[in-house]
Amino acid sequence: MADKDLYSGLIRLHILYHASREPIFGLGIMEELARHGYKISPGTLYPVLHGLERKGYLRSREERNGKQARRVYLSTARGKRALEQAKLKVRELFGELFEED
Repeated sequence: MADKDLYSGLIRLHILYHASREPIFGLGIMEELARHGYKISPGTLYPVLHGLERKGYLRSREERNGKQARRVYLSTARGKRALEQAKLKVRELFGELFEED
C-alpha cells in the first residue's frame, strides 16, 4: 500500500470502532482491515493494539478455547469517547474532501 503513513490513523479508528461493537482479536481484525484494503502484518498490528491499550483506549483479556488462548480487545469508555470525537472530525474532513466532487 503506497503512502502507508497517511492511513495509520484510519487503521486505529477502524480498530476502535470494531472494538467498541464487540471483542476483537488479532487475526480477526487483520481480516477485517484487509476487507477495507489495509494489508497489515502481525508485526505492525500488535504494536498498534498494545499502544491503544497503553493509552487507555482498549483493554484486553485472555480467552481460552480448550488448550488455545487468545487475547481479545474491547474499547474502554475513554476509547468510545475518543471514537465519538473522531467521528465528528472525520465527518468534517469527509465534507471538505468531497465538496468539489
